[in-house]
Amino acid sequence: MKLLLENIKELVQVEDEPFDFRAGKEMATVKTIKNAYIIIRDEIIEDFGPMSALMDRYRDDDLLIEIDCSNRLVYPSFCDSHTHLVYPAPREKEFVDRIKGLTYEEIAKNGGGILNTAKRLHEMSEAELYNEAMHRVIEVIKMGTGAIEIKSGYGLNVEDELKMLRVNRWIRETAPICVRSTFLGAHAIPLEYKNNPSKYVDIIINEMIPQVVAEDLADYIDVFCDKGFFSVEDTERILMSGIKHGLRPKIHANELGLTGGVQVGVKYNALSVDHLEFIGKEEIEALKDTETMPTVLPGAAFFLGMKLSPVREMIDAGLPIALASDYNPGSSPSGNMSLISAMGCIKYKMLPEEVINATTINSAYAMGLHESYGTIARGKIANMFITSEMPGIEYLPYSYGSNLVETVILNGEVQSF
Repeated sequence: MKLLLENIKELVQVEDEPFDFRAGKEMATVKTIKNAYIIIRDEIIEDFGPMSALMDRYRDDDLLIEIDCSNRLVYPSFCDSHTHLVYPAPREKEFVDRIKGLTYEEIAKNGGGILNTAKRLHEMSEAELYNEAMHRVIEVIKMGTGAIEIKSGYGLNVEDELKMLRVNRWIRETAPICVRSTFLGAHAIPLEYKNNPSKYVDIIINEMIPQVVAEDLADYIDVFCDKGFFSVEDTERILMSGIKHGLRPKIHANELGLTGGVQVGVKYNALSVDHLEFIGKEEIEALKDTETMPTVLPGAAFFLGMKLSPVREMIDAGLPIALASDYNPGSSPSGNMSLISAMGCIKYKMLPEEVINATTINSAYAMGLHESYGTIARGKIANMFITSEMPGIEYLPYSYGSNLVETVILNGEVQSF
């Protein structure tokens, strides 16, 4: 199939020469083309440019489907590099507990939080989890997301972690969205190992990782390296085992304190270190000139009322930044990447251009997908969305309460819901 998107008011995040990500001052650079067109052949972006360069031979093709994008912008699909989208049920009662003044850590100590979700997940079948998760997948697709990472971590035992990862695989096989799967057995310490976390780490290393790899269920391995969760020493043990089995690390780091999560992530060449509410000069220096993407999760900081990551300081120091939703039942129950973009501007003082890079090419990099996703480029997968009528790129984060995604194209096909 061939598609022609024509009369595009502004084609956003165009890439002529390949690049991995944008960092520092370059994050404020986004190339656009006004009054543009795109040609999509099957699932690939074949060509694009100004309407004045559109050749008649395209219009004479009887197999070409034309879409008029007058007064509309076209963006590459959002890439959401950090979610926990497979879960059994929401946790709205804990939401009320936080309103009453309990902290995230206090709720966890009382049996809530991750352990609460793990208990519920144990009681559900793979089919039930899949059906629940697919509602969320369709939801985020409608809001412009075209690639997503989904973590396990609500199983906390061999059987249930594998169950979650099998659901991830099922989603990958049946949904139009690009899915990356991350094994996060080290998301929390089960109650029975509370006084002996090293024994649980042994189970992760000796039982979980080999079975995850044997069934080819994960692309990456993650650890919640933070205060009250997994120590740097335990994190290193888990990461070394994951790397030995071919799983590149990603890290939950520095959400609750300066606990060394960033440094251990860099040491083991993590693809990303995520959260980063607590980050100082040492962490910034450790991240400079590395292949590790600093990833900030505005939804979690907003929902939990946490301190904000010093994004402006990191960008000014020359670092790249990715933004992701952290879609999960306890600390960020939304996968709306337009809202995440708005938070990036409003709360973190990022420019609209910086937010575009942070939610497309940089977040694609944080999933290892930047060669095929994250920009409008010839030869890349045709994942993009057409906005409703709007004046320019500033309007999407400005209009934070509106869904401005009018048409979604994934793998070169217009999605219908």
